[in-house]
Amino acid sequence: MKAAVLFGKEDLRIKTVPVPVAGPGEIIVKVGAATTCGTDLKVYRRGYHAKMLKPPIQFGHEMAGVVAELGEGVENFRVGDRVVPINSAPCDKCYFCLRGQPNLCDDLIFNNGAYAEYMRVPARIVAKNTLMLPDAVPFEHASLTEPLACVLHGYEETGTAAGDCMVVIGAGPIGLMFMHVAHLAGVDVIAVVKREDQVETAKRFGARRVVKIQEGKDVIAGVRELTPQQHGADVVIEAVATPMTWQWSVDMVRKGGVVNFFGGPPEKTRVELDTNRIHYNEITLKASFHHTPATTRGALEMIAGGKFNAADCITAHASLTELPEVFHRMLTRSVGVHGPDIKTAIMP
Repeated sequence: MKAAVLFGKEDLRIKTVPVPVAGPGEIIVKVGAATTCGTDLKVYRRGYHAKMLKPPIQFGHEMAGVVAELGEGVENFRVGDRVVPINSAPCDKCYFCLRGQPNLCDDLIFNNGAYAEYMRVPARIVAKNTLMLPDAVPFEHASLTEPLACVLHGYEETGTAAGDCMVVIGAGPIGLMFMHVAHLAGVDVIAVVKREDQVETAKRFGARRVVKIQEGKDVIAGVRELTPQQHGADVVIEAVATPMTWQWSVDMVRKGGVVNFFGGPPEKTRVELDTNRIHYNEITLKASFHHTPATTRGALEMIAGGKFNAADCITAHASLTELPEVFHRMLTRSVGVHGPDIKTAIMP
């Protein structure tokens, strides 16, 4: 079969590899669609991911498809079932799992290889985090379950309520999903974007007002002017992962507000923050990682029920052989014919 293999920094190749075989408790899924992801782009740019993969390795983790083979002992699925295999599963036994933090599991297993014709799903993921997909939901929409689950986890961690003011810094796929989820929950969303082509996209995903970063203009002051009595936002979501935007987040939030550092910077990144402001203004600083089995189910429910507008997230389709060029375009942030690329559905 054909599969994408990451060999190192910006070295992604389409190779012929053996079709995987299901071991005990495992399933083999024929990939219906896999979607590109900001995390995959970071891995492509850096050549590795400390937690999830080291090259050479098959690549990709957002997907949906059809069960093609059952391993010994699998009883909850049948060949032909439409499924969404999530990219990880916790152990449910460790210190963190027993304290309701399965995303921080000491033995969290990951699965990669979505950019392929077939993908093997490990037994623990089959048992704990593979979801049945209704017939009416397109595979490319269902493949958004994993990133949306991460967003739902991050959103829940902030304690945001209807009527709150939220600033989202960044208009990549994750930032746009945050805007959409917040908008659906009745939150007043202010987006901070870098490029002109992102302004209308942010509005389409739920931002009522948009601040575009411009040379010579104070983006922090521009945001605070749009907040109630210019106090700052109740919640700020940082979805860019740079030291500068981390610092902006603290200066954009109100007294008693919450900042969620959602974007994951490279290893050993250091940030300077105004500790006086944080302390005397009772600002809560949080970071959210990954998803939980509960938020994966909530995400698929939103997609399958039509509440979440999955169609607008898919801005292009491509074949597996075109994947290296797709990642090159993502790296250079090229704009597609219909506006900024958000996610590309890879159709093996």
